[in-house]
Amino acid sequence: MPLPHRLFCDTSYFYACLDARDAHHDRAKELTAEAASVSSILLTTWDVVSETVTLLRYRVGHKSALTFLDEVKPNLTMVEYGTGVRAEAEQIFRRRGSSRRLSFCDAVSFVVVATLLDQMPCLAFDEDFLALGLTVIA
Repeated sequence: MPLPHRLFCDTSYFYACLDARDAHHDRAKELTAEAASVSSILLTTWDVVSETVTLLRYRVGHKSALTFLDEVKPNLTMVEYGTGVRAEAEQIFRRRGSSRRLSFCDAVSFVVVATLLDQMPCLAFDEDFLALGLTVIA
């Protein structure tokens, strides 16, 4: 079954694409090739971009972070959102963040996918996405 036409992308997916040592690197590359072959539109938020660049910089290096900014980011569709999404994400983080290791970025992504993107499938290797009830393609 081919990938959907539109996909939300998480930091865990982007990171796996760019770190050859990541356990999900090979699968991330397969998903990237498949998404390209069916011309999938890849959506994300500036929060995910920021988290990805920071993680790549700290764990892999500056060059890898720049590769993401120069080669990946230009092909992404950024989802814009307002204060209502941030407020709802804060409430989710307050309720669910103490019982599991949930990042604030994941809380924002959940609200964006659930409310603005009609439960769009996500490219992610993050267990929090599954725990939050999102459809994950991994």
